[in-house]
Amino acid sequence: MTDTDVQPRGHRAVVTDAGAPLPVAPPAPGPIAILPTPTDLHVSAVTGAGGTVAALDGDTRGIVWLDPRDPSGLQDALDAAPAVSWVQLPFAGVDAFADLIGAHGDTVLFTSAKGAYAEPVAEHALALTLATLRVLPARARASSWATEPEGVSLYGRRVVVIGAGGIALEYLRLLAPFDVDVTVVRRSSSPVEGAARTVTTDQLDTVLPDADVVMIAAAMTSGTAKLLGAHQFSIMKPSARLVNIARGGLVDTDALVEALRTGEIAGAGVDVTDPEPLPDGHPLWDTPGAVITPHQADTPEMVEPLLAERVRVNVTAFLGGAGEGFVGVVDPVAGY
Repeated sequence: MTDTDVQPRGHRAVVTDAGAPLPVAPPAPGPIAILPTPTDLHVSAVTGAGGTVAALDGDTRGIVWLDPRDPSGLQDALDAAPAVSWVQLPFAGVDAFADLIGAHGDTVLFTSAKGAYAEPVAEHALALTLATLRVLPARARASSWATEPEGVSLYGRRVVVIGAGGIALEYLRLLAPFDVDVTVVRRSSSPVEGAARTVTTDQLDTVLPDADVVMIAAAMTSGTAKLLGAHQFSIMKPSARLVNIARGGLVDTDALVEALRTGEIAGAGVDVTDPEPLPDGHPLWDTPGAVITPHQADTPEMVEPLLAERVRVNVTAFLGGAGEGFVGVVDPVAGY
C-alpha cells in the first residue's frame, strides 16, 4: 500500500445522548424541506435515509435548517408550514433559537448538532490550551529574540472542564496522554469517564483555585451567562489559563481583560467572544496573554459532512415514526 492509498480518517461525530427521551410526542413522518438553501450533501443525507425532500408547503412535516444565524427565517418557515413536527438545527449551541424553541417546543421536536462537531472543536481547544501554556501569543507577536525562559508543560496539570457534552468528552480523550488531573463541572454530579472527579455548577468556585487550566464547553443559557467574572478570576492562580470554545457570553469580557492585564491569570485562548465579532480596537486584541481565534474551531469543510451524518441518523428516526433513535434532542426547558 502506498501513501496515496491511505484515506485520511476525518472527523467523526461524538454521540452522547442516543436514546434520550423525547420532550414531545414522536413527530409524524412526511416530506422534509431543507432550508434556506438545500445543498447536495444534505439532500443526499435525507434521500439516502429514505426521506423525501420537497419544497416548503402545507404537507411539510420536517425541516432541516442550515442557517445558524437566522432564527427569524426559521420562524417564518414554521408559520408557513404548521404541520411541521421535527426541526434539525445546524449547530450544537441553540441559544440563537431559544425564543423559537420556547414557543414551539411543546409541539415540535428540535434536534441539534450537539456532539457532531466535538472532534474538531476539542482539537481546537487543545491547541488553545497548549498555546497559552507555551506563551505562544507573546511569541507570535515578538519581533526580537527573547532571552527569558517562559512556558509550562501540560503534563500532570490540574484541568477544570466546565460542561460534559460531546466537546468536553472528546477534550478529555485528547488530554489523556498528558496524565492531567481533571475535574468536570456540570449540572449533575454523575461521574464522567476520564475525569478524576465531577462536581455540580454551584461548586465551581471551590475548584477554580487549584486549576492550572479552565476549559469552558458549557451551553449558553440564562443561568450560565457570565459564569466566569471578576470574582472567579480573583480566586484563580496567577499562572492559570482560560480556554473558551463554547460561547463568549459565558465570560465577562471586561473582567477577563482586567484579569490578564493585572496578572490575576496568565493567559486566555478564546474562539468565542462577547461581543462577537470582536470589534477592531477592542482592548482584548492587544491584552497580554490573550490569543483570539474568530469562532473557527470548526470550519464549513469540517462540519458539513458531520451535520450530514446527523441529518441522516435523525431522518431515519423521523421516518420510523416511533420517536426512537433521535440524536441531539433539545430540551426546551433546559435550553439545549
